[in-house]
Order: sequence, then C-alpha cells, then structure tokens
Amino acid sequence: MSPTTLTTVVLDAPDAHELADFYCRLLGYVVREDEPDWVVIVPPAGGTGLSFQAEPEYVPPVWPTRNPGEQQMMLHLDIEVDDLETETARAVAEGATLADHQPQDHVRVFFDPAGHPFCLWRRE
Repeated sequence: MSPTTLTTVVLDAPDAHELADFYCRLLGYVVREDEPDWVVIVPPAGGTGLSFQAEPEYVPPVWPTRNPGEQQMMLHLDIEVDDLETETARAVAEGATLADHQPQDHVRVFFDPAGHPFCLWRRE
C-alpha cells in the first residue's frame, strides 16, 4: 500500500454548493461532506472525489489562452463517456456551456457553471 492517497481535487467557485450540485448531476456522485463554504462529493462505490470551496474573489479561467495577464486554465477534468453526442446534450441540459473552440473530434470542451473548463471524451 502506498503511504499517500489522492482523495480529492478542489475547485474554487463563487458558490461551492451550486457547483457541487452540477457535478453530482453530471457524474452521479453523492455528497460526503457539506459545510457552509465547502462540499465534498464522491462516487457512490468509492474512489477519488471532488471538493468545492467557496471563494468570493474567484475569477474564471480563460480557455483557450488569449491574452497575457488573464487568468489561465491551470487544470481541467477529463471525463470518459461511451456516447459523446448523448453526454454532450446531457451536460448542456445540466448547465454546462459548450466551448466555441473544439480541438479534437473525439473530445468536447465545456465550461461548468463557474467557468472551469472540462472535457467529455470517448476512446477512438
């Protein structure tokens, strides 16, 4: 067994609960911790979760990169799906925004409600 375990990735947002709700709907995760400015969601069967922290000074990243000095994307989530077309429609219905720039045929880039980029992708 490893002496360390990655348990979560933390995303800042103006409203931690709103963003956690979006990812619960998108991924089918459940809430494990719920505090006023902090929410942790996890897969029902266990595994690495996502955490959301309220950050009043949050500035959404810019993707693709445009101008020096703008908040750049520092990370994004890659979510594998079986049916890219169906899951694209579902992500939009749940509140995601499809990015204008789509660099690959088997990947769809979105922005979550707080503006974090994430990708749905299928194996080729």
